[in-house]
Amino acid sequence: MIRYTIKLTKTEVEELTEIISKGTHTSQTFRTAYILLNCDEGKYSEKITNEQISKVLKVGMRTIDRVKKKFIEEGFESVLERRPTTRVYENKVDGDVEAKLVTLCCSEPPKGYAKWSLRLLADKMVELKYVESITHVTVGNVLKKMNLNPGK
Repeated sequence: MIRYTIKLTKTEVEELTEIISKGTHTSQTFRTAYILLNCDEGKYSEKITNEQISKVLKVGMRTIDRVKKKFIEEGFESVLERRPTTRVYENKVDGDVEAKLVTLCCSEPPKGYAKWSLRLLADKMVELKYVESITHVTVGNVLKKMNLNPGK
């Protein structure tokens, strides 16, 4: 396993100390700041073992290793900031499906029902093959966006 040695400069130590003592930051930023300060082998602090850091901060050894690796490979600023997500979310409901849902919602409910429910609308959308599958939560979100209420 590769051993990463952290040597912080005086300005980095001051910035991490400031993060810990002042302002509001995410818990991840606090945790990272504590890990970096404790792993520092520079002339501004004494070295503490990963086991001791793990026990005191209640984090796993792998977390400490990941923080050290990210600091060495990507730099000081990137280790403190969270990466934006690269995941692409696919929308199941487009304008055409929304229009069909609104039309269905404004129509008469099935026999035996006084009004449309979200689950009933979702089941009917699948039954009419407007969509392959859809949840009642998605139906509710679309109707909320359109400012419609199936009970009215």
